[in-house]
Amino acid sequence: MSKELERAGIPTAVLCNLVSIAQRVGASRIVPTRGIPYPTGDPSLDTEAEREWRRALLEKALEAVSTSVSGPTIFDPAGETQAA
Repeated sequence: MSKELERAGIPTAVLCNLVSIAQRVGASRIVPTRGIPYPTGDPSLDTEAEREWRRALLEKALEAVSTSVSGPTIFDPAGETQAA
């Protein structure tokens, strides 16, 4: 779906825990998440730490959609942005 939106000129960010699959299908902007049962959360964190982690994830996704890319690019909330 993200590829079709991109073709229509709408930038997208794919939040996923299986980065290799997103790369293989050609997603333009990939934001890695956490484990499979809780991709955008972490029940092992206390409430405030989880809120901070989710905020960082959202901010990275917003950075991704506002960045021009020429191919699959990983926007890691915990690190640097890198071409895939």
